[in-house]
Amino acid sequence: MSEDDAPIDVSVEHVHTGDAVTRVTRMTTDSGDDATAFVLVAGIGVAATYFEFLAPLLARTGAVYALDLPGFAGVRRPDEAPTAAFFADQVEAVLDRFDLRDPVLIGHSMGTQVVTEVLVRRTGLSRGVLVSPVVNEAESAPLLQGVRFAQSAARESFHLAMTALSAYILCGMVYFLTVLPHMLRYRITDRVRLVNARTLLIRGEFDRSSPRRFHSRLADALPDAWRWEMKGAAHSIINGHAVGVAELVIRHLDDDLPRRGQMPSDEAEVPPARHADIRMFVAALASRGAEWISALRGDERGVARAKSEHAALLWRAYSPRG
Repeated sequence: MSEDDAPIDVSVEHVHTGDAVTRVTRMTTDSGDDATAFVLVAGIGVAATYFEFLAPLLARTGAVYALDLPGFAGVRRPDEAPTAAFFADQVEAVLDRFDLRDPVLIGHSMGTQVVTEVLVRRTGLSRGVLVSPVVNEAESAPLLQGVRFAQSAARESFHLAMTALSAYILCGMVYFLTVLPHMLRYRITDRVRLVNARTLLIRGEFDRSSPRRFHSRLADALPDAWRWEMKGAAHSIINGHAVGVAELVIRHLDDDLPRRGQMPSDEAEVPPARHADIRMFVAALASRGAEWISALRGDERGVARAKSEHAALLWRAYSPRG
């Protein structure tokens, strides 16, 4: 598929519920099916930038809605307590705003708690994907969770570390620490028992925040579970291993996925760009920097412009030509 056959289109909108605002980055391509949609929910403190590789891959199949939740990514902090239920309210508002009847909900890290709450409420949703779910109830103490996060983070790439750091700065330590206790108290193993959707669990082999035994308990608790592991990956597999995550999600959607399995790292990792040079690399850094600065200033037009530029750059870098 050439880039001319499937150009990517990016738009940014805002969904309001009371005083809360959710920024929605919508990606579509000419090859995507109008009847298919994916809703992406990131973890604590981070942003839709985490999905910079996963979103375009999924957009080849259907429309993608990547969310910056209230208080994250420079979005205004809400007055309400930032619980999983509160964030689920915002996701539901997005579903209603865009009339998404049966999208595939994909949550990463704390985002899996939010997705779980939406799936519990909306029993008509047929597919859910929980990537690197948290929190492991057997290790929910803040200090121990910090150790587990550090162990996983040590295996992440420098690119991902910088992406996360910039997002945490936008979130701010005060709001991060406001959200954290709610995340640690959430008992996802109990809540997933109420989920009717066919649910795909994905974890990285070296993810100490979301260990294998914890996944076993989640799979046992879920009424209809699929369970996969990425070899060589850690916690943030939605970024560096986005190719594998996209393949598993699409196969799950197509009912073409075994109940459990492992994917080799070389099949899941994002490969080197096909058509990148130093100018494109600099332009990608500049667009990401422009997005961060615009978010810091509250310049939503600048955020939208930078997101569109960055997505177009990645599309040109990774799309086959011919």
